[in-house]
Amino acid sequence: MDNTVVVSAPPHVKSRRTTRGIMLDVVIALIPCAVAGIVYFGALALMLELVAVAFCVATEFVYFFIQNKGFSNKCRNAKAVCRRWVRQFDFTSVITGLILALIVPVSVKWYEIAIGGIFAVALVKMFFGGTGKNLVNPAATARIFMFLSFSVTMAKYSFPDFANIDFGYLSSGATNLSSLLGKNPETTLTALDLFLGTGVKGCIGETCKVAIIAGYIYLCVRKVLKWWQPLLFTAVFGFTAVLMSGFAFEGGYKFDISLFLPHILSGGVLFAGVFMFPDYVTSPKCTKAQLVYYIIGAVLLAVLRYFTRLETASFVILIMNLFVPLIDKYVRPVPFGYRNSERPKEGK
Repeated sequence: MDNTVVVSAPPHVKSRRTTRGIMLDVVIALIPCAVAGIVYFGALALMLELVAVAFCVATEFVYFFIQNKGFSNKCRNAKAVCRRWVRQFDFTSVITGLILALIVPVSVKWYEIAIGGIFAVALVKMFFGGTGKNLVNPAATARIFMFLSFSVTMAKYSFPDFANIDFGYLSSGATNLSSLLGKNPETTLTALDLFLGTGVKGCIGETCKVAIIAGYIYLCVRKVLKWWQPLLFTAVFGFTAVLMSGFAFEGGYKFDISLFLPHILSGGVLFAGVFMFPDYVTSPKCTKAQLVYYIIGAVLLAVLRYFTRLETASFVILIMNLFVPLIDKYVRPVPFGYRNSERPKEGK
């Protein structure tokens, strides 16, 4: 009798969860932010969201169609290729387009975000093999590309439509960073204003923190996201930002814990911590490596925001994504049942 054991290729865990199902949960979690962006910034926000999603999905389809020789033999295989694309469609391009639209200001032109969507899907995702093979976060990289290519519109932030007031003291950057990080870090906006996004300049989906928290709760309930990851990232960032802000006070260093909430509620910290840093493909795999990933990313974001007076979440995500292979290499989990071999004592 043949007792040979045949082990199939991993993974060996069976589950009803599929990539399409998980990505659909992420889309649902992003809906509150998308709706809040429309409520806050009007029809222009809706237009940008639709354009970004449409161009991302269309780019994925065209790339897949060409790659699978849909145009060969006078497009005789076009129907079969289209069916294969529909069967493999996993909503990742929808997520990329939606996140890209939510992390840009409403002042962006429709063709600019269309170019950003094409760049994100074609060059960052599909060029490296598609879903699960991209090295960096497509939406974050596309935002950096748009920031460098369309710097005028990307740096022009707007107040919500219902904010019929003019705050002269607010900066043109994301959510009052100058007042938080300047010589006098006291902000005239309350924590409730920052939490609700009322009267605050910002990006389409990053302004209303209530919507972000609603998406975070949904992802935790659906077990798509580990509950401690955004909390760890936010806590470390807030504490580091408070430490850095102490140097800005006149008359010497001053540690003011009251600045903790204004820091974590400003800019795109919460949105990045919930929807971008925990990306399955571009984040570490084991828990220990994830701890290193979130702690270093949070500290780096706080330091860069202090010195640049700008929102640098996308740049930090890109940097940390590039270091993920190094983190996975040196921060490894201990295999189950593994024990260090005992070295023989000297003289024996």
